Amino acid sequence: MSAAGDGSTFTLRRVQEMLGLQRRIVAGLIDAGFVHPTRGPRNEWRFTFQDLMLLRTAHALQQQKIPPRRILLSLARLKASLPAELPLTGLRITAIGAEVAVRDRSGRLQADTGQLLLDFDVAPVAGNVTILERAASPKAEPVDPHELFASALALEDTDPAAAEAAYLQALALAPDLEDAYLNLGSMWAAEGRYVELLRLSDAALEHCEGSALLHFNRGVALDHLERLEQAAASYERSLELDPTLADAHYNLAQLHEQAGDERGALRHYNAYRRLER
Repeated sequence: MSAAGDGSTFTLRRVQEMLGLQRRIVAGLIDAGFVHPTRGPRNEWRFTFQDLMLLRTAHALQQQKIPPRRILLSLARLKASLPAELPLTGLRITAIGAEVAVRDRSGRLQADTGQLLLDFDVAPVAGNVTILERAASPKAEPVDPHELFASALALEDTDPAAAEAAYLQALALAPDLEDAYLNLGSMWAAEGRYVELLRLSDAALEHCEGSALLHFNRGVALDHLERLEQAAASYERSLELDPTLADAHYNLAQLHEQAGDERGALRHYNAYRRLER
Protein backbone atom coordinates (compact mmCIF):
# COMPACT_ATOMS: atom_id res chain seq x y z
CA MET A 1 0.00 0.00 0.00
CA SER A 2 1.39 3.39 -0.93
CA ALA A 3 1.72 6.16 1.63
CA ALA A 4 0.90 8.83 -0.89
CA GLY A 5 -2.10 10.83 0.26
CA ASP A 6 -2.78 8.87 3.43
CA GLY A 7 -0.99 11.21 5.82
CA SER A 8 1.65 8.69 6.91
CA THR A 9 4.44 11.20 6.59
CA PHE A 10 6.90 10.18 9.30
CA THR A 11 9.84 8.38 7.70
CA LEU A 12 11.99 5.91 9.63
CA ARG A 13 14.85 8.39 9.65
CA ARG A 14 12.62 11.10 11.04
CA VAL A 15 11.26 8.79 13.74
CA GLN A 16 14.81 7.92 14.76
CA GLU A 17 15.78 11.61 14.86
CA MET A 18 12.69 12.62 16.86
CA LEU A 19 12.54 9.71 19.31
CA GLY A 20 16.06 8.29 19.37
CA LEU A 21 14.82 4.75 18.67
CA GLN A 22 17.21 2.13 17.36
CA ARG A 23 16.34 0.77 13.95
CA ARG A 24 16.15 -2.81 15.27
CA ILE A 25 13.55 -1.80 17.87
CA VAL A 26 11.39 -0.24 15.17
CA ALA A 27 11.88 -3.24 12.89
CA GLY A 28 10.99 -5.59 15.73
CA LEU A 29 7.81 -3.67 16.52
CA ILE A 30 6.80 -3.89 12.87
CA ASP A 31 7.59 -7.62 12.70
CA ALA A 32 5.56 -8.13 15.89
CA GLY A 33 2.60 -6.40 14.25
CA PHE A 34 2.46 -3.69 16.91
CA VAL A 35 2.72 -0.90 14.34
CA HIS A 36 1.70 -1.06 10.70
CA PRO A 37 3.60 1.51 8.63
CA THR A 38 2.74 1.93 4.98
CA ARG A 39 5.23 2.11 2.14
CA GLY A 40 6.19 5.36 0.43
CA PRO A 41 6.95 5.99 -3.24
CA ARG A 42 10.48 4.61 -2.80
CA ASN A 43 9.28 1.64 -0.73
CA GLU A 44 10.41 3.36 2.49
CA TRP A 45 8.43 2.94 5.72
CA ARG A 46 5.93 5.67 6.58
CA PHE A 47 4.46 6.01 10.06
CA THR A 48 1.18 7.59 11.21
CA PHE A 49 0.67 9.91 14.16
CA GLN A 50 -0.68 6.92 16.16
CA ASP A 51 2.38 4.84 15.24
CA LEU A 52 4.57 7.67 16.51
CA MET A 53 2.84 7.59 19.90
CA LEU A 54 3.33 3.81 20.20
CA LEU A 55 6.95 4.06 19.15
CA ARG A 56 7.45 6.81 21.72
CA THR A 57 6.13 4.41 24.38
CA ALA A 58 8.70 1.81 23.29
CA HIS A 59 11.37 4.48 23.51
CA ALA A 60 10.31 5.38 27.07
CA LEU A 61 10.60 1.71 28.08
CA GLN A 62 14.01 1.52 26.46
CA GLN A 63 15.11 4.54 28.50
CA GLN A 64 14.12 2.62 31.63
CA LYS A 65 16.64 -0.09 30.68
CA ILE A 66 14.04 -2.70 29.77
CA PRO A 67 15.77 -5.19 27.41
CA PRO A 68 14.64 -4.81 23.76
CA ARG A 69 13.52 -8.44 23.58
CA ARG A 70 11.29 -7.96 26.63
CA ILE A 71 9.79 -4.77 25.18
CA LEU A 72 8.89 -6.55 21.96
CA LEU A 73 7.56 -9.66 23.72
CA SER A 74 5.49 -7.69 26.20
CA LEU A 75 4.00 -5.32 23.65
CA ALA A 76 3.18 -8.15 21.24
CA ARG A 77 1.42 -10.15 23.95
CA LEU A 78 -0.28 -7.02 25.21
CA LYS A 79 -1.75 -6.31 21.79
CA ALA A 80 -2.96 -9.90 21.44
CA SER A 81 -4.78 -9.68 24.77
CA LEU A 82 -6.65 -6.44 24.06
CA PRO A 83 -10.05 -6.07 22.37
CA ALA A 84 -9.78 -4.77 18.82
CA GLU A 85 -11.72 -1.59 19.49
CA LEU A 86 -9.62 -0.43 22.44
CA PRO A 87 -7.34 2.49 21.49
CA LEU A 88 -3.81 1.43 22.44
CA THR A 89 -2.67 5.04 22.70
CA GLY A 90 -5.17 5.52 25.53
CA LEU A 91 -3.30 3.11 27.77
CA ARG A 92 -0.46 4.03 30.09
CA ILE A 93 2.42 1.58 29.61
CA THR A 94 5.21 1.76 32.18
CA ALA A 95 8.04 -0.26 33.70
CA ILE A 96 7.81 -1.59 37.26
CA GLY A 97 11.16 -3.05 38.19
CA ALA A 98 12.05 -5.42 35.35
CA GLU A 99 8.43 -5.83 34.26
CA VAL A 100 6.49 -4.02 31.56
CA ALA A 101 3.00 -3.08 32.70
CA VAL A 102 -0.10 -1.39 31.39
CA ARG A 103 -2.46 0.61 33.57
CA ASP A 104 -6.19 0.26 32.98
CA ARG A 105 -9.28 0.80 35.15
CA SER A 106 -8.57 -2.32 37.19
CA GLY A 107 -5.06 -1.28 38.19
CA ARG A 108 -1.69 -2.26 36.82
CA LEU A 109 -1.81 -5.25 34.55
CA GLN A 110 1.45 -6.97 33.64
CA ALA A 111 1.66 -6.92 29.87
CA ASP A 112 3.18 -10.32 29.18
CA THR A 113 1.37 -12.46 31.81
CA GLY A 114 -1.89 -10.65 32.57
CA GLN A 115 -1.17 -10.79 36.32
CA LEU A 116 -2.18 -7.83 38.44
CA LEU A 117 0.83 -5.89 39.71
CA LEU A 118 0.51 -4.34 43.18
CA ASP A 119 2.79 -1.85 44.90
CA PHE A 120 4.30 -4.24 47.45
CA ASP A 121 7.01 -6.92 47.53
CA VAL A 122 6.56 -10.52 48.65
CA ALA A 123 9.54 -12.07 50.47
CA PRO A 124 10.05 -15.29 52.54
CA VAL A 125 10.81 -14.73 56.24
CA ALA A 126 11.42 -17.67 58.61
CA GLY A 127 9.64 -20.11 56.33
CA ASN A 128 6.55 -17.89 55.95
CA VAL A 129 5.49 -15.35 53.37
CA THR A 130 5.49 -11.78 54.58
CA ILE A 131 4.24 -8.72 52.71
CA LEU A 132 6.74 -5.88 52.91
CA GLU A 133 6.01 -2.27 51.99
CA ARG A 134 7.88 -1.17 48.89
CA ALA A 135 10.67 1.24 49.68
CA ALA A 136 10.22 4.60 48.07
CA SER A 137 12.43 4.95 45.03
CA PRO A 138 13.90 8.21 43.84
CA LYS A 139 11.53 9.87 41.42
CA ALA A 140 12.67 11.44 38.21
CA GLU A 141 12.05 15.14 37.89
CA PRO A 142 8.61 15.47 36.27
CA VAL A 143 8.49 17.00 32.82
CA ASP A 144 6.30 20.09 32.66
CA PRO A 145 4.18 20.09 29.45
CA HIS A 146 4.01 23.88 29.58
CA GLU A 147 7.82 24.07 29.55
CA LEU A 148 7.83 21.71 26.56
CA PHE A 149 5.29 23.97 24.87
CA ALA A 150 7.48 27.02 25.46
CA SER A 151 10.50 25.17 24.07
CA ALA A 152 8.53 24.10 21.01
CA LEU A 153 7.38 27.65 20.39
CA ALA A 154 10.95 28.93 20.54
CA LEU A 155 12.12 26.21 18.12
CA GLU A 156 9.46 26.66 15.43
CA ASP A 157 11.53 29.00 13.24
CA THR A 158 14.96 27.43 13.75
CA ASP A 159 14.25 23.69 14.13
CA PRO A 160 10.70 22.73 13.07
CA ALA A 161 11.31 18.98 13.56
CA ALA A 162 12.40 19.54 17.16
CA ALA A 163 9.45 21.88 17.72
CA GLU A 164 7.07 19.23 16.39
CA ALA A 165 8.59 16.58 18.66
CA ALA A 166 8.26 18.88 21.68
CA TYR A 167 4.61 19.67 20.88
CA LEU A 168 3.86 15.94 20.55
CA GLN A 169 5.58 15.21 23.85
CA ALA A 170 3.67 18.03 25.55
CA LEU A 171 0.38 16.63 24.23
CA ALA A 172 1.27 13.12 25.38
CA LEU A 173 1.66 14.55 28.90
CA ALA A 174 -1.25 17.02 28.73
CA PRO A 175 -3.88 15.93 26.15
CA ASP A 176 -6.00 19.02 26.90
CA LEU A 177 -3.26 21.53 26.02
CA GLU A 178 -5.22 23.45 23.40
CA ASP A 179 -2.44 25.83 22.35
CA ALA A 180 -0.14 22.91 21.50
CA TYR A 181 -2.79 21.46 19.16
CA LEU A 182 -3.27 24.86 17.54
CA ASN A 183 0.43 25.58 17.01
CA LEU A 184 1.23 22.10 15.76
CA GLY A 185 -1.82 22.26 13.51
CA SER A 186 -0.64 25.56 12.05
CA MET A 187 2.75 24.02 11.29
CA TRP A 188 1.18 21.04 9.55
CA ALA A 189 -1.24 23.23 7.59
CA ALA A 190 1.67 25.37 6.37
CA GLU A 191 3.40 22.18 5.20
CA GLY A 192 0.26 20.90 3.46
CA ARG A 193 -0.08 17.93 5.83
CA TYR A 194 -3.87 18.02 5.87
CA VAL A 195 -4.58 14.35 6.61
CA GLU A 196 -2.40 14.63 9.72
CA LEU A 197 -4.07 17.94 10.58
CA LEU A 198 -7.47 16.23 10.42
CA ARG A 199 -6.31 13.42 12.70
CA LEU A 200 -4.78 15.91 15.10
CA SER A 201 -7.96 18.00 15.13
CA ASP A 202 -10.14 14.96 15.80
CA ALA A 203 -7.88 13.97 18.70
CA ALA A 204 -7.85 17.53 20.01
CA LEU A 205 -11.64 17.86 19.98
CA GLU A 206 -11.98 14.81 22.22
CA HIS A 207 -10.40 16.97 24.94
CA CYS A 208 -11.22 20.53 23.82
CA GLU A 209 -14.63 20.25 22.14
CA GLY A 210 -15.48 23.86 22.97
CA SER A 211 -12.57 25.35 21.02
CA ALA A 212 -13.76 27.35 18.02
CA LEU A 213 -10.25 27.45 16.54
CA LEU A 214 -9.85 23.68 16.67
CA HIS A 215 -13.15 23.26 14.81
CA PHE A 216 -11.90 25.84 12.31
CA ASN A 217 -8.63 23.91 11.85
CA ARG A 218 -10.64 20.75 11.25
CA GLY A 219 -12.63 22.62 8.63
CA VAL A 220 -9.42 23.75 6.92
CA ALA A 221 -8.15 20.15 6.76
CA LEU A 222 -11.46 18.85 5.38
CA ASP A 223 -11.64 21.76 2.93
CA HIS A 224 -8.25 20.93 1.43
CA LEU A 225 -9.14 17.23 1.34
CA GLU A 226 -12.24 18.23 -0.70
CA ARG A 227 -14.67 16.88 1.89
CA LEU A 228 -16.61 20.08 1.48
CA GLU A 229 -19.87 19.35 3.29
CA GLN A 230 -17.97 18.22 6.39
CA ALA A 231 -15.70 21.24 6.09
CA ALA A 232 -18.73 23.55 6.04
CA ALA A 233 -20.15 21.82 9.13
CA SER A 234 -16.88 22.36 10.98
CA TYR A 235 -16.76 26.03 10.00
CA GLU A 236 -20.38 26.46 11.10
CA ARG A 237 -19.58 24.82 14.44
CA SER A 238 -16.62 27.16 14.93
CA LEU A 239 -18.95 30.13 14.36
CA GLU A 240 -21.47 28.78 16.85
CA LEU A 241 -18.69 28.84 19.44
CA ASP A 242 -17.18 32.16 18.29
CA PRO A 243 -19.36 34.31 15.96
CA THR A 244 -16.45 36.77 15.53
CA LEU A 245 -14.23 34.26 13.71
CA ALA A 246 -13.93 36.17 10.44
CA ASP A 247 -11.87 33.56 8.59
CA ALA A 248 -14.59 30.96 9.11
CA HIS A 249 -17.08 33.29 7.40
CA TYR A 250 -14.66 33.83 4.51
CA ASN A 251 -14.04 30.11 4.00
CA LEU A 252 -17.76 29.38 4.19
CA ALA A 253 -18.41 32.10 1.63
CA GLN A 254 -16.00 30.40 -0.75
CA LEU A 255 -17.64 27.01 -0.19
CA HIS A 256 -21.09 28.45 -0.88
CA GLU A 257 -19.73 30.16 -3.99
CA GLN A 258 -18.26 26.88 -5.27
CA ALA A 259 -21.62 25.21 -4.69
CA GLY A 260 -23.43 27.91 -6.70
CA ASP A 261 -25.19 29.34 -3.63
CA GLU A 262 -24.71 33.06 -4.31
CA ARG A 263 -27.01 34.18 -1.51
CA GLY A 264 -25.17 32.08 1.08
CA ALA A 265 -21.81 33.25 -0.24
CA LEU A 266 -22.88 36.91 -0.06
CA ARG A 267 -24.14 36.50 3.50
CA HIS A 268 -20.81 35.16 4.70
CA TYR A 269 -18.74 37.63 2.67
CA ASN A 270 -20.71 40.48 4.25
CA ALA A 271 -20.19 39.03 7.73
CA TYR A 272 -16.47 38.70 7.00
CA ARG A 273 -16.23 42.36 5.86
CA ARG A 274 -18.11 43.62 8.92
CA LEU A 275 -15.78 41.72 11.25
CA GLU A 276 -12.66 42.86 9.38
CA ARG A 277 -13.74 46.50 9.71
